[in-house]
Amino acid sequence: MKLRFWGVRGSIPSPGPRTARYGGNTTCIEVGTDDGTLIILDAGTGIFALAQSLLARLPVRANIFITHSHWDHIHGLPFFTPLFHAGSHVRLHGARDLVSGRGIEHVLGVQLQNSYFPVGEAQMAATIDYRTLALGQPVAVGNATVGNVVMNHPVINLGYRIDCNGKSLFFTGDHEPFSNPYPESDARHAAARCAINEREQAIERAMQGVDALIVDSSYTRDEYPAKQGWGHGTLDSALALAIRVGAKALYLTHHEPTRGDDELEAAFADLLARQPPPAALKVVLAYEGLEVELG
Repeated sequence: MKLRFWGVRGSIPSPGPRTARYGGNTTCIEVGTDDGTLIILDAGTGIFALAQSLLARLPVRANIFITHSHWDHIHGLPFFTPLFHAGSHVRLHGARDLVSGRGIEHVLGVQLQNSYFPVGEAQMAATIDYRTLALGQPVAVGNATVGNVVMNHPVINLGYRIDCNGKSLFFTGDHEPFSNPYPESDARHAAARCAINEREQAIERAMQGVDALIVDSSYTRDEYPAKQGWGHGTLDSALALAIRVGAKALYLTHHEPTRGDDELEAAFADLLARQPPPAALKVVLAYEGLEVELG
């Protein structure tokens, strides 16, 4: 199984000289399984460059798994060029929206309204279908199995685990460490702590022992107090999570868009100086174009 990062920034694209080394496109990860199945995790602006790379092997069969519907994770979707090529088949997977009750097809339906985009789905020549995922239920995609678990974010966000021939990866999408909203003196504190424990245990079971753990690490520990509740993690929380679940490699992603490459590397160096990871854990700042072979 192989993976390649096509977009590693969070919240908004941030191209320019300050982000040239790590890249300014938003989230998109390509996963190729051992039988050639194409799985794409999220459809941020990075999916456009991925689409251009696929033109040499049309028609394309692609399975796109959307973690959640915030713009930075879907706004490249209408620019996924295989959608416009007859013979291509694109299946969009994702969660049911808990507010509207609508399935994953609603994401593309909203994006392609004429007020927002000039081309409708009817003008796309590919076969497009949708799979609204049952929470916690894995699906088979080629020779891989893709499982999901609900992460901690202001909207429903599915973290995905992909297993193929004994190798595995987990991608969080956007995720914030849990915190109890009630002080210990509040009668609701204990019940909230119990619910948090259940959520944390479910998430960590899904990540257990993966070869590659890809985690939202938007903020530094000093930035986080002002951002609490926004739905993102820190460099420190990502490292602690990787250690707890016994991951073999940690890939830090969803980089803060205001942070240039030099600042990103300085924050990473500070993390490693304060919290040297165990020798068995490889820790990497993800960048556009990074390719990883899981065997």
